[in-house]
Amino acid sequence: MNETILVVDDEQNIRTALAGILEDEGYRPVFAKDGLEALDMAKKENPDLVLLDIWMPRLDGLETLQALKEFHPLLTVVMMSGHGTIETAVKSTKLGAYDFIEKPLSLEKVLVTVKNGLDVGRLKAENDTLRTVAFKGHDMVGNTPAILQLQEQVRRVAATNASVLITGENGTGKELVARAIHHWSPRKEKPFVEINCAAIPEELIESELFGHEKGAFTGAVAQKKGKFDLADGGTIFLDEIGDMSLKTQAKVLRILQERKFERVGGTKTIEVDVRVVAATNKDLPGEIRSGTFREDLFYRLNVVPFTVPPLRERRDDIPLLVNHFLAIFAKREGQERKKVLPETVELLKGYDWPGNVRELRNIIERLVIMTPGKVITPDQVPDSIGGAAAGREGEPQRPGAPLELNSLREAREGFEREFILQKLEENGWNISRTAEVIELERSNLYRKMKSYGIDARK
Repeated sequence: MNETILVVDDEQNIRTALAGILEDEGYRPVFAKDGLEALDMAKKENPDLVLLDIWMPRLDGLETLQALKEFHPLLTVVMMSGHGTIETAVKSTKLGAYDFIEKPLSLEKVLVTVKNGLDVGRLKAENDTLRTVAFKGHDMVGNTPAILQLQEQVRRVAATNASVLITGENGTGKELVARAIHHWSPRKEKPFVEINCAAIPEELIESELFGHEKGAFTGAVAQKKGKFDLADGGTIFLDEIGDMSLKTQAKVLRILQERKFERVGGTKTIEVDVRVVAATNKDLPGEIRSGTFREDLFYRLNVVPFTVPPLRERRDDIPLLVNHFLAIFAKREGQERKKVLPETVELLKGYDWPGNVRELRNIIERLVIMTPGKVITPDQVPDSIGGAAAGREGEPQRPGAPLELNSLREAREGFEREFILQKLEENGWNISRTAEVIELERSNLYRKMKSYGIDARK
């Protein structure tokens, strides 16, 4: 056992009595006679639990509790007092105390409380470890300047309660940024609740966000808490907020302003303490101009704006991301981690990744599953990626001599080929951007490029 118990009490007889019973149960007691001495002892001994008297000279128990929690938030502290009141007990609990024992002490109750407190402490430590491990699977991987700057900004903002708006293309990792903000914030012990505003039908979005009362609508057979209720004290992540209706935007704006709302079909006002992090791949200023997004909500959300760069703008992170995904899939499948040849990595670096990090993850997962051996070679990379990447290193395949045109169809195809090549060059050989400019589906553009022998070289 040998857990260390710090006993803080200005009465020698209390310290002596507790020393005896704690040692008899196999614990290791250490002692302090006031709050200041307790703080020094806690830093030196790193106790598993603290028995802390409230009424002491120099620094009382509540002040000591507050100071202990500042440098050791997970520490289990049990308060003791012979002059306890309900008000004092409530205040100590709000400051983070695990329990409150009245004097004169019942030694049997002390031992039960200590045992239960240590169990809770172990669970907290395990939970913190699991949360850290789980977060590593959602960490922002990379060491390019853009990602390092983003990581630094996230940690700086995380310590505040400011609303955050994250923008970026699909698949860039906006959710990872939101999770990182929560993980590094004082709210990390509280819930992180996410909701995809684009995936929920309009008639249900308010119920999902704010909950509903029994009988509020057909099928509402019981009261239901909404996402804001569930996120109380923590963080709510509103993904794809640009797809939220104006009516729902008005209610979200109220929560940001007043920290209160009513459930659907209810009249009771509910107060919540929630940090809002929102994300979108849309141009919200453009949505404001078109009348589909509230300007006042935009400014409430856009207190701290983050933009997640696309993968094509941080190609040097691809080797790190590849190794990261290989480790994840090897652990998940219980298999030996596969290796990727340097030539394969270079091939992956040459591709534009219109689906960004999400597309890269999917490709690595496919390669891990479909590669029979232990090494992933360039020829195992899908043609849609390998061919496009290889073409980046060559010149665009324009005809070297005038075409001999014998029909209108040949002339039309020749013009179309030259037009596509021109637009690809104007848009830096970005397939998605080119398809958008010429108003053509990306898949159709790929088919035309293939039929005309055009390789995506950049």
